[in-house]
Amino acid sequence: MKKLLFTAIAACATCALMAQIGASTPNSKLRYAERAISQFYVDTVDEDALVESAIRGMLESLDPHSSYSDPKETAELNEPLEGNFSGIGITYNMVKDTLYVIQTVSGGPSEKVGIIPGDRIIAVGDSSIAGRKLSTSQIQKKLRGPKGTEINLTVLRGSDTVPFRLIRDDIPIFSVDAAYMADPTTGYIAINKFAAETPNEFRKAVETLRKKGMKNLILDLCDNGGGYITAATGLLAELLEPGSLAVYTEGSKAPRQDYRTNPLGSKPLFGDGRLVVMVNQYSASASEITSGAVQDWDRGLVVGRRTFGKGLVQRPIPFPDGSMIRLTISHYYTPAGRDIQKPYTKGDEESYRKDMLNRFEGGELMHADSIHLDSTKLTHTLLYNRAIYGGGGITPDVFVPLDTTENTKYLRNITAKGILNQYAVAYVDTHRKQIKKLYKNDDRYVEEFEVTDEMLSEIRAMADAENIEFNLEEWERSLPLVKLILKGLIGRDIYESQTYEKVYNRHNPIFLEALRLINSEDYDRMITSHQ
Repeated sequence: MKKLLFTAIAACATCALMAQIGASTPNSKLRYAERAISQFYVDTVDEDALVESAIRGMLESLDPHSSYSDPKETAELNEPLEGNFSGIGITYNMVKDTLYVIQTVSGGPSEKVGIIPGDRIIAVGDSSIAGRKLSTSQIQKKLRGPKGTEINLTVLRGSDTVPFRLIRDDIPIFSVDAAYMADPTTGYIAINKFAAETPNEFRKAVETLRKKGMKNLILDLCDNGGGYITAATGLLAELLEPGSLAVYTEGSKAPRQDYRTNPLGSKPLFGDGRLVVMVNQYSASASEITSGAVQDWDRGLVVGRRTFGKGLVQRPIPFPDGSMIRLTISHYYTPAGRDIQKPYTKGDEESYRKDMLNRFEGGELMHADSIHLDSTKLTHTLLYNRAIYGGGGITPDVFVPLDTTENTKYLRNITAKGILNQYAVAYVDTHRKQIKKLYKNDDRYVEEFEVTDEMLSEIRAMADAENIEFNLEEWERSLPLVKLILKGLIGRDIYESQTYEKVYNRHNPIFLEALRLINSEDYDRMITSHQ
């Protein structure tokens, strides 16, 4: 009798609950489920956590870039673009409860030891962080710390696990990594992200290089994961004519919105002169807006490899408690109408994340003829009617293959242990005055300094002390890259951060092709050709 009475009471309570909610709609059904769980579930329920899990679950069934952040996560999300902090210097997403590296901050500890986009950090010290459902704030608490403190990470790269030892440091916030004259008439500007101050930094760099005789410009957006759309349009205002369409957004519930360079603005700082934009497979979002607009308007040529293909627009939807949904509401389209976003299947985030691996294994990064150009996505540039393709990312006008010959496992291991960086620091400590005396400026250093056999022997000895198994064939294959990296690190520590770029670009195939092209008759032929 008691059992029947209890069942009747429970049924009445359930009916009362349904009556409160009203007709069964998706919205009422969700509220009904939450209330039913909180009132009837066998154990105590954290309603806040329950609702957050429901929100995250709904967003995961949509696209790869819609996301939810709790109040602490929301407050910390924009720090890499706007603030200062001490840590390891990465931007990342949590993918299936695993920390996925999107980009390393230029000059930061992670870049120095060789952590790269696509790496998955699975442990900090002896503590696993993979599969533990840690919040962003919990992850950041583990990664951040006082400047100069040591942190050991375990990274999953493909099927390999690689240990890294880093020293936390102040993370650079400048978005212009380098601005120098590549030759008497060609300037070079490298931008690592599109932050709030990027247009101003770019203007200052252009003005400085103009005074040094710049007539042509190489704009390096390789590995630039993007940032603010306003930063991209602000930079494009210095390259395109006032009032030019820079990008537009459109979605099924979001009407088209055009973003133009300032129609009332003054003449662009670099509105004429040859322009080549460098991109690679890690150039994304605002980098694709910029390179796509340059290509569509025939303002310059794009050199490198097909870009990432991140063209979804997120609208921030804040909650009163400080948490936030970043909901995808539309797509980015280049001025010629190309959808920047690469294809994806809703709810299948894992396949989306494997796209870069698929590009590598399919040969796209190494062979131009492996790039799939969708004939249904063919369109043309706006001035000279050149053939260009949509379908995800920006396909360059000139393809430059990825060369992995010198990137051996042995080099990766000594880099992961921080040996090259440690050696460079020690070498600078004992040779700073001598090098500055021999090479009055970094241009002379770049031209004349050589890494000696004695230095290489000392690096090998450090690797042996770290119990890194020596491989003669791999060592000899990596020697040119070892010398290059070491020379760049020493030069950077003695002169300035862009000294590294000056050294590295002498070996950088994308830069070398950009420099060749900008000084070649091929430039005018290609930019005006009808294909």
